[in-house]
Amino acid sequence: MELKLIENDPYLKPYESQINNRYQWYQNTLNHINHHFGSLENFADGYKYFGFNYDDKKKGYWFRDWLPNALEVYLIGDFNKWNRTSHSLEKNEFGVWEIFLNETEIAPFSKIKMRVVTSNGAFERIPAYIKSVQQNEDKSFDGQFVPKSCFEWTDSNFKFKDVPYIYEAHIGMATEEYKVGTYKEFTKEVLPRIKSLGYNAVQLMAVQEHPYYGSFGYQVSNFFAPSSRFGTPDDLRKLIDTAHGMGLAVILDVVHSHAVRNFDEGLTDLDGTDLYFNGFHPDWDSRLFDYGRLEVKRFLLSNLKYWMDEFHFDGFRFDGVTSMLYTHFGHKGFGNYDDYFHDTNNDAILYLQLANQLIHKVNPNVISIAEDMSGMPGACRPVEEGGLGFDYRLAMGIADYWMDLLETTQDEDWNITDMYYRLNNRRYGEKNIAYAESHDQALVGDKTIAFWLMDKEMYTSMSVFTESLIVDRGIALHKMIRFVTLIVGGEGYMNFIGNEFAHPEWVDFPREGNNWSYHYARRQWSLPDTDHLKYKYLQAFDAAMIHFSRQRKLVSDEFSYKIYDHNEHKILILTKSNLIFAFNFSNNSYADYSFYYEGKGNLKIIFNSDDKAFGGFDRIDYNVSYPIVNNHITAYFPSRTVLVYAKEI
Repeated sequence: MELKLIENDPYLKPYESQINNRYQWYQNTLNHINHHFGSLENFADGYKYFGFNYDDKKKGYWFRDWLPNALEVYLIGDFNKWNRTSHSLEKNEFGVWEIFLNETEIAPFSKIKMRVVTSNGAFERIPAYIKSVQQNEDKSFDGQFVPKSCFEWTDSNFKFKDVPYIYEAHIGMATEEYKVGTYKEFTKEVLPRIKSLGYNAVQLMAVQEHPYYGSFGYQVSNFFAPSSRFGTPDDLRKLIDTAHGMGLAVILDVVHSHAVRNFDEGLTDLDGTDLYFNGFHPDWDSRLFDYGRLEVKRFLLSNLKYWMDEFHFDGFRFDGVTSMLYTHFGHKGFGNYDDYFHDTNNDAILYLQLANQLIHKVNPNVISIAEDMSGMPGACRPVEEGGLGFDYRLAMGIADYWMDLLETTQDEDWNITDMYYRLNNRRYGEKNIAYAESHDQALVGDKTIAFWLMDKEMYTSMSVFTESLIVDRGIALHKMIRFVTLIVGGEGYMNFIGNEFAHPEWVDFPREGNNWSYHYARRQWSLPDTDHLKYKYLQAFDAAMIHFSRQRKLVSDEFSYKIYDHNEHKILILTKSNLIFAFNFSNNSYADYSFYYEGKGNLKIIFNSDDKAFGGFDRIDYNVSYPIVNNHITAYFPSRTVLVYAKEI
């Protein structure tokens, strides 16, 4: 029987054998797992077997790690005064080494490591399934024994079924102080901001432990350990529990596309061989997972289930999916269907199918997002249809489009027809998370939308007492870019922390090149909170836009329909959710602009970006009615403004 993915897209017919083969491979692997482990969920319970786990009957802890090529393994740490030979592990037939410790033998939160004897020598290593690590004064890391959490959850009734409006955030840089922020501070100070802005989901970056803070969390060393630089595991649990109490889902930015190459902190040569890995990533100076190995699949799948079971995460944003899908890591272009079915990494595709199947079984309401710029057909279709099982794809091309447009083209020369096409350019039936900019654009070396629009004027002309045509233009276009992206660009929406108020300056973590400064690794919340600064206008608009959009269900599976565009006048008019959206990107205002709209009755403006509360000029009278005469509407279009019309009741 033909898979639904091919049935729905006849252009995939030439690649039917490849799609069928990968689905058959998935089924065969799932059958193998079910036969030997009982179920995919049992297979993914590896974290309950490996690492430290309490035995109720024996009143103590088993410690296990998979090290099939090790010659000898010892557990060392504070509990035995770092004696290198007193606590030897035994190896079973599957290459798993284990030891039992009485509960009085090891103190909670004490430091531990393994001493692994290999054919290359003996080394002190951090266990693969360790649930906490601590950095020492000399910058080295040790594993930490963490007993089972006694945290009392209060979120049993929380279920997330909404369209996601995602607030992408980084715990460490979410403070205005010159330091690393904490889970506790984020819970107390940032979650209420996110809630008040109207977002219903928080996407947390850099949670998995990483030795180098400046990696933005994308060089992970310890996959089961929440980063200790932000606080304790229970601090993270409290953050998520609090978010759920506010109605906010929490999404983990999970990194399974590669791992840090560091020997001391990571998994490299853990038993003297590659073990978890199969080569190096050519761009990121990191290790590539060997997705073909069963125990590597188990490690990664267990990692997903662990974050869901132990921390109640509501979903995952899978980092670097494009680099996983292709053996060329996305270095080639994607101009036709052939490009999606050559040089594919079938081991990685199989892993992603299993991953999505697993997390949707654990929580049917889970949010699964692929960071994929290739647009692989079926990435966001169910595995049973021949797809990869993601719920959403990040619409990465939209942010790239805006950055390219702002860098190369004056707004007087923008092609409105092309703009609408670019924002709509996605596969039918595969949902996208739209965003105008993310953390990538905020990093040092790039520019945010606000910086492209206003540049140095942001340092001198953001006072409400200072007149600046550049800032007026920038604020107006900043609002319009975000709104048209939200309306047209996808079936979900995302904003990066601080961009809602046009945070000035870039993101640059402490490093030798900036003298280890925290100046650019923070968020200046005082800017929108200061009444005489214009940042307050952009934050007010973003909050109004999000609340209005959620109330009117503007972000949905429904596509927008273009009524009219005019490149010379820079006008775009479209309809969605029974509303009309009129964008005037021009620096000219039009007094009596007429456009075709089939219908009867009168229209009224219910939302507009020129409102004084949003830094506009209050050129719109909400009391005016606009009659539909002979299927035409005639209205006033102020310059650089978006107007939203609804039928008068």
